[in-house]
Amino acid sequence: TTYLIDKGYRRIATITGPLTMPAGVDRLHGYRAALRQAGLEEAAVEDGNFTADGGAAAMQRMLDSGAAFDALFVASDLMARGALATLGRAGVRVPDDVAIIGFDDSPVATSVSPQLTTMRQPSFAQGERMADILLAMLAGGRPPHVTILDTELVVRASA
Repeated sequence: TTYLIDKGYRRIATITGPLTMPAGVDRLHGYRAALRQAGLEEAAVEDGNFTADGGAAAMQRMLDSGAAFDALFVASDLMARGALATLGRAGVRVPDDVAIIGFDDSPVATSVSPQLTTMRQPSFAQGERMADILLAMLAGGRPPHVTILDTELVVRASA
């Protein structure tokens, strides 16, 4: 979201994951914090359920609502794929009309057109951290309440 703000976008919408999952809550919180820090309002928020079909349906609901937005932060690349398809069917050009950023840097990010700008998660570090936690638990230790690893922006054609 901060990247979109820095590029001059001011009406930024989001498609979240389920708010019953920490990743959905955390990514929505980050979106809102970036907007708040920039003094911007939410353009629209829809739940996409972390699936391509969910992203497509959320994007359709957003379009049907008449919400005005010039950029979109999507909480997973899979949902972004669905959102891109819906925008394409509606005649909305990415990034000319709406910029899109996904999250995960999954293979989906490079299999869509335009390729997704996305947030890369450190998958190897995630696996290492999970193994460390599991070993500590097997030794009688308690897992940490929260573990947050750094992400990295990967800029491609969608934003």
